Amino acid sequence: MTTSPALHAARMLAPQILESADEIEAARELPRPLFEAIADAGLFHLLVPRAVGGAELDLPAYVQVIEELGRADASTAWAVNQGSVFSTYAARMSREAARAVWADVPRAVVGNSPAPTATAVVVPGGYRVTGKQGFSTGCRHASWIAAYCTVVGANGDKRLEANGKPEARYCLLPVAEAELYDTWTARGMRGTGTHHFAVDDVFVSEARTVLSNTAPLVEPGPLYQVPRMLLFAAGDAAVAIGLARGAIEVFAALAKTPPNLLRDLPMVQADIGHAEAHLRSARAFLAEAVRDIWAEATTSEITLERRAALRIAATHAIWLCVKVVDLLYNAVGASAVFESHPLQRKFQDIHVISQHTQARMTTYELVGRHWLGLPVDLSRL
Repeated sequence: MTTSPALHAARMLAPQILESADEIEAARELPRPLFEAIADAGLFHLLVPRAVGGAELDLPAYVQVIEELGRADASTAWAVNQGSVFSTYAARMSREAARAVWADVPRAVVGNSPAPTATAVVVPGGYRVTGKQGFSTGCRHASWIAAYCTVVGANGDKRLEANGKPEARYCLLPVAEAELYDTWTARGMRGTGTHHFAVDDVFVSEARTVLSNTAPLVEPGPLYQVPRMLLFAAGDAAVAIGLARGAIEVFAALAKTPPNLLRDLPMVQADIGHAEAHLRSARAFLAEAVRDIWAEATTSEITLERRAALRIAATHAIWLCVKVVDLLYNAVGASAVFESHPLQRKFQDIHVISQHTQARMTTYELVGRHWLGLPVDLSRL
């Protein structure tokens, strides 16, 4: 199998990522030299349209890259995935506007937020944006901030879309026009730098905005036919799979280290057997779901069946990876509770990932309803 240039780049970056582990954890963000190396390798622009200067990488290859990064460090892989998937909005903006954001600014990344809690007031030529928002992964290394806004007309009423729902729109502004708050003090995934930001009555031109859910495609490639939520899901699951593989590698090295050889204990041998089975099952299901949805995207319209399969494959992969890390953590015993232990960080990271929306147990109910022929909320697929 031919290795993609992007996967090769991720593998070449792995030593630098591993060497930066302590700094990533302490700073709660990617160290600048590491961020620049990742950006210069093009990994933040893997999903940007070719017409805008990006790689427009196919989804199966992209998932492999994120998994490889996750194997070295989950926070790094998460930051890359969040920045990359958001960049698919470039396919829904004019090429001129998209190039101004993702091509004209060196090492451009857009920090964003998941809920439309800011306000964009309509004014001539654009909007005046105000709001404080959270969960903005990588905002400290971002060039742009995307405030997620509910649009308010000149009369003070919420503007509605054709479907009757309030208009929700991302408004992109230079990071210097936002105030960043130091709020990311989580127990795991610390290096993602998922802080809050605030914007106070900042003007954003119409061209630097995009409807969050209903913007029509400008770029027709198959990558942009896949719902954005599913791109996030596939990437998030790939982070977890990479993390779990890294944990098995760390544990195997510890188990072979004298004087007390864990590998000689029958229970440990069983744990490794279960861990490998869980991880390979997770990886196989995710790969199958990604491959199938990509095949449809390249040849026809994506069906609900493929969307449902990828949705549950991603959630199930995350929970199988939690099982993997928990097995290994428990097998090590009391020494694993110390911050200096190589499994401690992986234990903390996987449990933060398990709290993310992509890991919610309600996904099983959602997809189960679909498979039983019951109506479902299509926005969640």
